[in-house]
Amino acid sequence: MPLPYSLDLESLRGRLASGELTPTRLARDVLAATADGDRLHAWIHRLPDERVTARARALEANKDARVLPLYGVPFAVKDNIDVTGIPTTAACPAYSYIAQRSATAVERLLAAGAMLIGKTNLDQFATGLVGTRSPYGACGNAFDARYIAGGSSSGSALAVALNLVSFALGTDTAGSGRVPAGFNNIVGLKPTRGAVSAAGVVPACRSLDCVSVLALTVRDAQRVYEVARGYDSADPFSREVPPDRKTPAARLRCGVPKPSQLEFFGDAEARRLFARGIELVACGGAEIVEIDFASFRETAAMLYDGPWLAERLAAIKAFFAAHAQDMHPVTREIIGRGANYTAADAFEAEYRLRALTRRAAREFARVDVLAVPTAPTIYTLAQVEAEPVTLNSNLGFYTNFVNLLDLAALAVPCGMRGDGLPAGITLIAPAFSEPLLCNVGDAVQRASGIRLGATQFALPPSA
Repeated sequence: MPLPYSLDLESLRGRLASGELTPTRLARDVLAATADGDRLHAWIHRLPDERVTARARALEANKDARVLPLYGVPFAVKDNIDVTGIPTTAACPAYSYIAQRSATAVERLLAAGAMLIGKTNLDQFATGLVGTRSPYGACGNAFDARYIAGGSSSGSALAVALNLVSFALGTDTAGSGRVPAGFNNIVGLKPTRGAVSAAGVVPACRSLDCVSVLALTVRDAQRVYEVARGYDSADPFSREVPPDRKTPAARLRCGVPKPSQLEFFGDAEARRLFARGIELVACGGAEIVEIDFASFRETAAMLYDGPWLAERLAAIKAFFAAHAQDMHPVTREIIGRGANYTAADAFEAEYRLRALTRRAAREFARVDVLAVPTAPTIYTLAQVEAEPVTLNSNLGFYTNFVNLLDLAALAVPCGMRGDGLPAGITLIAPAFSEPLLCNVGDAVQRASGIRLGATQFALPPSA
């Protein structure tokens, strides 16, 4: 049975503080809800009930734990992120191993009092934006199972949207923490590269990978990010997070692509919802500024039509050589193309990326944030099965450039389509602009008036 209360952090905090809920009661309620079938294929491995309840009892017994920022909060992690004693599969059974230590991000969340419920489904080796490339089942959308959930952090998005956990960790290299958030009416925060440690995460494209946060509300995503972030010497790509940047003192300038540069692949509803999202930003007092999207679009095309595919191959090179036939055929095809690139190709691409980064920076000099559709359209499971590569590529139109250009991004729900599916916008800004993105995103989510995830619960009042 669905939980009769919302798992958003603001609501949980009140119930735990009043004694209406205890961690043990909450754990039992969540376990009962997760046991109620998995028709959308959200999970790969749920922790044993006794391990979850033991964690809850330990938190209750420790009076000092009650002041922890995530005391008793249930969460999930994508199954390319290590958890001590639990298999990590990256959605490939032949690759599976038992983790000897939890990923740094998971350790920080547990130290903050959170309760892990399980590990979630994904596009194999985090390669995809569709959520269908998994031997553990293609993930269906939380609002209509005929449609995709988006990927690669599909299971994490579903666990949040279905109110089975308060938040979930995903990863995001090309949009994997944003597209499934948009398709399931939740929030997806893709931090700056290196802001959250990737130690203990199976790499997809190591120089670009980010651990992302999927949550019911913008403020929840921000709270989790603030716990998980921080320098980690175990991650060679980790970066120090500078002091929070202040919100611009003058009127916020929000960039949008010129109308001629927008692409919705014939989806009129997606176009309408994007226009509504921009209206919500403008109603908050922002000035809307048209920018030249060409440099962003060219950068996006480089991710899967360039030598960064070789980096994906490098991440699992030995496994690929020995077990290519054990992989999902589409994943095998995409990663296998990485062998076609030379070192000269990589340097040439890097030079072109530097030039495009300069051009993009000139556009950001004119605005504080950039707003784009989270995805240009949505597809059914049947459509993706028929055209798995082309349609996946379409979904990355507004996402693939973000990590290459060292930007931060926040996917926010903004309304419901006429067919009953959700849609959202993504706010993008230079590295370490997460506080600004969350301030703007919170205002957009509150102005939208929509429910949380696939529930009937309303956004709680601002704390």
